[in-house]
Amino acid sequence: MMDSTITEIVARALAEDIGDGDVTTAGTVPPEARARAVITQKAPGVVFGIAAAQVAFLALDPDALIEPLGPEGEWREGGEVLAVEGRARALLSAERTALNFLARLSGVATLAARCVSAIEGTRARILDTRKTTPGLRTLEKAAVAAGGAGNHRAGLYDAILIKENHATIAGGVGEAVRRARVWAPALALEVECRTLAEVDEALEAGARRILLDNMTVDQLREAVGHVAGRAELEASGGVTLQTLKAIAATGVDFVSVGAITHSAPSLDLSLILQPLP
Repeated sequence: MMDSTITEIVARALAEDIGDGDVTTAGTVPPEARARAVITQKAPGVVFGIAAAQVAFLALDPDALIEPLGPEGEWREGGEVLAVEGRARALLSAERTALNFLARLSGVATLAARCVSAIEGTRARILDTRKTTPGLRTLEKAAVAAGGAGNHRAGLYDAILIKENHATIAGGVGEAVRRARVWAPALALEVECRTLAEVDEALEAGARRILLDNMTVDQLREAVGHVAGRAELEASGGVTLQTLKAIAATGVDFVSVGAITHSAPSLDLSLILQPLP
């Protein structure tokens, strides 16, 4: 991830929170006061987002001393994550922004790791979707990868994914695939299918990756046998941690889980500040 991307995102978040100034901190903390802040992970999971937290603190105190205290991108039960020494006013004003990024991104990484663990022993891979927080997609997809899952397309520009509405307007699944192939022959192409009849249309039109939309486990298993390796298959729609194993066990190549980003609970983190002499 580019440093400039993180810097821009964090700058917007700080501006949103601080506005014209942190009036509480300005009214209670002497300008010369210094402190040490320690961020601690209080629940099991995968920590991610340390870079964003660092940028938040350094944006308000470029001379702050930052010490990573725990691993990023690894499952652990808890413990210290990051220590920062600097101007107390800066630490207090950056605290919520830094914790928001860390908690949110760590939550995404943690849910991704749980999903990967749930399908252990199958051939399938977990993928994210475009159901991300507006403006935070780059960070959230990096968090997905940190949790061990894979990234689907980054946006509407880097791969073709023909959904139901595209096919309806184009005149059917097969026609949509043919049109897209002519338009952008070099791009990866995937097409959503809801029935075996649509799967056959997609295969006949040359699709080599098919998204099986909202199919039951039995329907997925039937589709895997029907396709018989002629295309990669992705299961999608209403996937939960509880249903993941059964879905993956049908033999599909991928399972996309929108909940990784749209419903991941934040990881529990805290920041404790201690004054320095």
